[in-house]
Amino acid sequence: MINTNHAVEMKDIVVRFPGVLANDHVNLTLKQGEIHALLGENGAGKSTLMNSLAGLYKPASGTVKIYGEPVSFNSPKDAIAKGIGMVHQHFMLVPTQTVTENILLGLDEPRFFVNLAEYDKKILALQDQFGLRVDPTVKIWQLSVGEQQRVEILKTLYRGAKILILDEPTAVLAPQEIDELMSTMRSMVDQGKSIIFISHKLHEVTAVADRLTVLRKGVATAEGISVEGITREELAELMVGRKVIFQVQKKEQEPGDVVLSVNNVSAENNKGIGALKKLSLQVRSGEILGIAGVAGNGQSELAEVITGLRPCTGEIKINGQEVGNRPPSKAIDLGVAHIPEDRTGVGSAPNMTITENTIMKNYCDDPIGNGWSINFTCARDHARGLKDKYDILAPNVRTLARKLSGGNLQKVILAREISAAPKMMVAMQPTRGLDVGAIEAIQRLLLEQREKGTAILLISEELEELLSLSDRIAVIYEGEIMGMVDAEGADINEIGLMMTGTRQGGRE
Repeated sequence: MINTNHAVEMKDIVVRFPGVLANDHVNLTLKQGEIHALLGENGAGKSTLMNSLAGLYKPASGTVKIYGEPVSFNSPKDAIAKGIGMVHQHFMLVPTQTVTENILLGLDEPRFFVNLAEYDKKILALQDQFGLRVDPTVKIWQLSVGEQQRVEILKTLYRGAKILILDEPTAVLAPQEIDELMSTMRSMVDQGKSIIFISHKLHEVTAVADRLTVLRKGVATAEGISVEGITREELAELMVGRKVIFQVQKKEQEPGDVVLSVNNVSAENNKGIGALKKLSLQVRSGEILGIAGVAGNGQSELAEVITGLRPCTGEIKINGQEVGNRPPSKAIDLGVAHIPEDRTGVGSAPNMTITENTIMKNYCDDPIGNGWSINFTCARDHARGLKDKYDILAPNVRTLARKLSGGNLQKVILAREISAAPKMMVAMQPTRGLDVGAIEAIQRLLLEQREKGTAILLISEELEELLSLSDRIAVIYEGEIMGMVDAEGADINEIGLMMTGTRQGGRE
């Protein structure tokens, strides 16, 4: 008799890649109408396990049942036909097409003629049903990351998915967008959906999940346990195999001379609307200046004008030399390191190897290059050294960047940027989407750079992170600095008021 109480039963799943046992006899059961969290470090095998359920990988062994029926998928199309939809961590959308066009892509209907206005209405109705708001007529490139994620979820729901796999859905979202997503997940479960929620954010898992499974290095350390009563410390230990220190140790030190000077800088966003408005700030050597703000208030544009990726008006100087409206190479030559918000689109070349990604800034320099050719033996030795030093988990340095987990890709970017001994670092959401172990490692690397005298502009939506790492915090709202406070002893309520548009001192 078919057991319809279980939406998914995965038993003894084994998935192998060359040199890697990604899943080692893993079991996972998703009950009908529950949110089941799949927890683990970056590279623990969470996405691999779910990719095998979604038809992207074929397990070497093990069995899968959907609503009690044994299944074997040869492609994602087979999984979709059984009501399984996966929203991937890295979105699969066409930037130049509209929301509606992206949702319809790959479907058998419509075939020859598309009345977009008619389908816009259908998608609006679906939005109303699940509380997912996004303009169906807007092109993908004009949307925020959170809005793009809503499109991916709508695309899955439009195809009739009953079982949704959300791969790190909060990794790219601002705090208020996370709250909206949690509400949407509960709404979907209330309407009969079942959800597997891949994450490593412990507080989110305990807030929204019913049960959880924990993976560590491809092995389940906990299977289907109840979330109720479990502590953050217990979950962290199940994930990383050791006790995790949640408080960073920051040494007291006096900052040095001004390295970055931004004066009266204005810039537009991708929609041609003013994103920065006569913004001014300074960062000194050996200092971390944190930028706090709700997503979409000019943080991305600020990072881009400093690193030469966006035109602006005003003055931006590194150690007295102008970098505003200059090519990115000018900032690089002056010792600016950049950890971008978009790891795959800006921070790395996904179809190139770890070696090629680590030499992107020094491929012309001795001993790796001579201006005409690259010494790949030397380049690989350089990459192996960084792989070991930064604990990048990959079979070898010939591994393509797109095959790395989010945390390991971030380590590749950090390894490349820090190995150049930067004088100034622009770090945009450096720990977003990472697990507790990786966050701990990356925060330690940033503090080490501070101790070496690097000036760091840290842009983050994690207020707790800003308070623990920064020396000073500037609050940005609609492209303007509302005020600046010392991180030590900062009043969180005051910062919160500034984040919503009240200037320091109470003026709106």
